[in-house]
Order: sequence, then structure tokens, then C-alpha cells
Amino acid sequence: MNRFRNFISSWAGEWLDIALPAAHIGLIIFCSIVLHYALRKLISRSARTYAWPLELEVPIKGLVRWLIISGSVLMTLQVLGVSAAVLWTAFSGFAAVGAVAFFAAWSVLSNFFCALLIMTVRPYRLGDTIEVLEALDKAGVQGRVIDINMLYTTLEEHNSVQGGRRLIQIPNIFIFQKGLRRWATLPQPAPAAASESAEKAA
Repeated sequence: MNRFRNFISSWAGEWLDIALPAAHIGLIIFCSIVLHYALRKLISRSARTYAWPLELEVPIKGLVRWLIISGSVLMTLQVLGVSAAVLWTAFSGFAAVGAVAFFAAWSVLSNFFCALLIMTVRPYRLGDTIEVLEALDKAGVQGRVIDINMLYTTLEEHNSVQGGRRLIQIPNIFIFQKGLRRWATLPQPAPAAASESAEKAA
């Protein structure tokens, strides 16, 4: 009988050594999925309420997803027995490499950050005609805004001399480094209003 009890206790101990970490990891994964789902719903609702552009909503969702994944991986490694000193050393190494890469790619990342400012501050919108000035007393590049992405603002320039159209891509960082002149797109009058104004004029 004593042998049987010893066998049961040893077997239960080995099973618990496997089951408890597995349950802990499963709980971390479950909480991460629920948190990710809730934050995506919150971001989507905020985007609809405040009319966020798609170019701003998608990067925010991606950033939230990767933050949750990184936190889940770190907690899982800690459950598996990886010491905090090893995790901190690995994090410090990745942070150092990330800092070097950040400064190396600053010209690209600055355009990305400026794109986020353009989409939130809205100095101009699609369809507006803008002119990026080299100086306040000099003419600059002028055209109609047809696209805004994470790196460039694309302008459509009409050439009356050649009778064609040209597309100009301006890095987003130049928008904040130069002066900007903007002509907002005016709404077209309704046909009824136009006919009434014509009758009054007659």
C-alpha cells in the first residue's frame, strides 16, 4: 500500500510539473488573443467615430499586435524557466541593434512619422491643390494631391504648354520643412441651385 501511494505521489508530481506550466502558457495565449481582439475592436470603433484614414488605422493595429506578441513571448519564456537576466541581456542587445538601425534609416522613418502627422493634423487632403514653396517669396512645386502614402505625397501637375500631366512625388518630410500654400477643393453647386442662379441673372 505504501508503495502504491509513493507511486501515485511521484506520478502526480511529474504530471503537475508538466501540466502547470502548460496551463500557464495556455492562459497567456488566451489572454493575449482576447486582449488583441478587444483592442482591435476599440481601434476600429475609434477610427469610425473620428474618421481616421486607413493609412493611420492599419499601422496602429499592427503596432498593437506586435506589442502583444512580444509581451506574450517574454512571459512564455519566463514560465519556461528563462531567467530575467538572460531576457534583459537579449532585450538590451535587440534594443542596441534597433537603435543603430533606427538612426541608419532615419530618413525613411522621418517620412513615416510625417505621414502620420499629415493624416492626423490634415494640413491638406486628397483633391486639394497645394504648392510647396522653397521660400515665401519664390514659386515652388504646385499640383493637385492625388495620393498620400507613408513615404510620399503625390501631386498631379498640369502642363498647359505641353498639354499633358505629370506626377510629382514629394517626400513627406519636405512638407514640414518648406512653406505650404493650399487651395481647398470647393464643392460643385447643385444643378437646381445653378439653374435658379441663372434665372435670377436673366
